[in-house]
Parts: sequence; C-alpha cells; structure tokens
Amino acid sequence: MIDQTLKRCTRCALPETHETITFDEEGVCNICRGQDIKQQQIDWDAKKQELSALIEQYRGKYDYDCIVPCSFGKDSTWTLRYLVKEYGLKPLVVRFDHGFYRPNINENMKRIQRKLGVDVHQFTPNWKVVQKLMLQTFLEKGDFCWHCHTGIFSYPMWVALRYNVPLIFWGEPSAEYTNYYSYDQPEEVDEKRFNRFVNLGINADDMFVRLEGKVDKRDLMPFSYPPLKQLRQLQYRSVCLGSYIPWDVKRQAKIIHDELGWQGDEVENVPPDYNYEKIECYMQGVRDYIKYIKRGYTRPTHLASIDIRNNRMERYHALDVIDKYEGKRPPSLDLFLEFVGLTEAEFLEIAMQHQVSPYKHDPAKITDGKTLADFNQWSRDGAMPREEAEYQLRRWRESMKQE
Repeated sequence: MIDQTLKRCTRCALPETHETITFDEEGVCNICRGQDIKQQQIDWDAKKQELSALIEQYRGKYDYDCIVPCSFGKDSTWTLRYLVKEYGLKPLVVRFDHGFYRPNINENMKRIQRKLGVDVHQFTPNWKVVQKLMLQTFLEKGDFCWHCHTGIFSYPMWVALRYNVPLIFWGEPSAEYTNYYSYDQPEEVDEKRFNRFVNLGINADDMFVRLEGKVDKRDLMPFSYPPLKQLRQLQYRSVCLGSYIPWDVKRQAKIIHDELGWQGDEVENVPPDYNYEKIECYMQGVRDYIKYIKRGYTRPTHLASIDIRNNRMERYHALDVIDKYEGKRPPSLDLFLEFVGLTEAEFLEIAMQHQVSPYKHDPAKITDGKTLADFNQWSRDGAMPREEAEYQLRRWRESMKQE
C-alpha cells in the first residue's frame, strides 16, 4: 500500500523519509543524481586498471590473497565469483552467521564453495547475547539488526588480523543506495565508515554499558572494530569491488545463477520477480515491516527505484508494484516476538516511537502478508524469557519519560 502523502523523487520512487535523501529544484533525489555520476562521469576502464594494480600489490604474498566477507547472497557471491574467475585469486571467505540463514542460502554456500574451490571460515555468535542485542537496539533505534550490521563489517577485520591477510573485498559501495558517500568520493570500508552509519551510533563499549554488564565484555568483541593501530601495522586495504567495476545487481544475479547454479528465493512482501534480493535472512520481512512503520515505505520501493534508474521500469509501473506489496504484516513477526520476548502491542509501541516525519503510521491499514514455502523450516528455538524482556522494556520506558 503506497502512502500518497509522502513527497517522492520525480524520477525514481524514493520518498522523503529515505535516509540521506534530498531533492533538487527538479524534484530529483540525490541518489538518482549519484547514479548519473556513476553512469556518465566515471572512467570505469581506469577504475579496472586501479583494481588490477591493487590486487598485484598483495597477490601471492600471504596465506590468502584477500578476504571476502560472504553471506552467499547475490552481492557477496558475485564479488567472490569475480575475484576468483576474473583474477584467479585465492581468497579466504569469511561468513558471519547472524542467526537467521534460510535453508536455500545454506545450500547456495555449499554449491558455490565447491564450484569455485574456496576456503570458508564461519562464525556464529552466542545466541543469548544476540537476543539481548536485538531487543536493546530495537528499543533504542527501532532496528534490531545491530548485531548483524556490526558483526558483518567488524568480524572479518579481526579475521584479517588473525590470518595476516591485509586485503579485504566487499561488494557494492553504499553510494548505490544512499548518499553517505557519492560515487565521485573515495569510499574505504574502514572504521570511519563503520562509525558513520553501520553501527547506528552505538559501539560495543556503549552496548556493554547499556546492558549493565549482563553480557561478558568478551562476547562483544566480534561486534567491535579492531584497533586502528593493529590494522595499520597490517597495512590493510578494505574496499568495495563496486568502486572499481560498475555494479548491476540484476545482471550479476543472472550470471551467478547461470554459471554457478546460485538459486534465488521468495522474500516476504517482495515481488517474486526480485527473487535475488535479501534471500538469506528469514527475519528480512520483519526488518522491512519495521521500516514501513517508521518510514512509510519498504523494499519494493527500493527495488523498483533501482530498475527505474537502469531503464528497466517506468515510474507509473513502479508505483503500482509498491501499492500491491507494501504495508503487509509478515508471518515471521511471530517468530521475532518470541525471540525478543515482546507482545505485538509492545512491538508496535516501540516501532512507532521511531517514526520519521512526516510519515504517520496507521496500524489499522495493515493487511497480512503471504507465508513462504520454507516458513516451517525456520528455527523457532531460543525464545527470550518474558522477565528478561520486561526488564529491558521497563528501562526503555523510563528513559522515554525522562526525555
């Protein structure tokens, strides 16, 4: 269901509640203008030469040529495939398990690992700690994925130090989707970027204080960025592959499907045509639903806007897609509520405290979303005890009163 009250980009479909968005005198958003830079001003042949020179600085000098953080979703699989097949590199694949991998994505991992012939290092953090982190950041920021945001970007850096591998390759640059950086600015995946928007303004030390020592400080290490001194001693470079080659998600998803047998999946409240997008996490529907409550739009807007920018969809068609798929309650919400010990009324109370003006959410307009085929295979183990959730919820309500 599309919100008609929000101002939207006159070229794509992004609304005024999108993070970092601004509009120019023509009503075109800065994300679209950034894509103009990507498509018209970047010398991608020169960028490819820079990439080749960077790789040759590190090739063959360490136990691994590089580290590739990889969930085996579309972007990280493409990055891994490109570096192995285009450059013949020997990477160490680092997989941070956020706790919600779907069956198909695990099968993709096995398939890709064997077809490309790569080593995989996987880490799964303490679930009891993850539960507390999810609830705390949902209360504070309206985003329960702090452990995932931080773990994905910090843990591979610890592995780089442990294995003495200074070159780390990520996928697309943030300029594809937001304006924290523009395509004409250098974007290193470093501590500055981590603190700028990855960790939601809360570092691991902050989190230890917020949880009042109820977790072992050592358990928060995977979510903290390594000391800059150690990384400099390693002479590290942590970069986006998409800073050197033009990123095209739909084209890349087809290539990894055709060459490697990578399989897509349906995602809650996302059009099936986008069966390559965010297929790895069975909490993705909840994350999108929270975004709708806060900002009045969700993933179909994001995906349709990308297609508009790449001349694959007309804007009027995009608005129809958005109207059909957005504003639905995902079945996965029932699992999330168990994991963090909340009632649905409490969930709404919290999420609606984080609304971004001028959007005003109306729960009465929400309808139920479709249950996916693999829903009954998603883990239901590990519900948070109600008394733990009540304690964190009570402290949050008290802090809200003080404000």
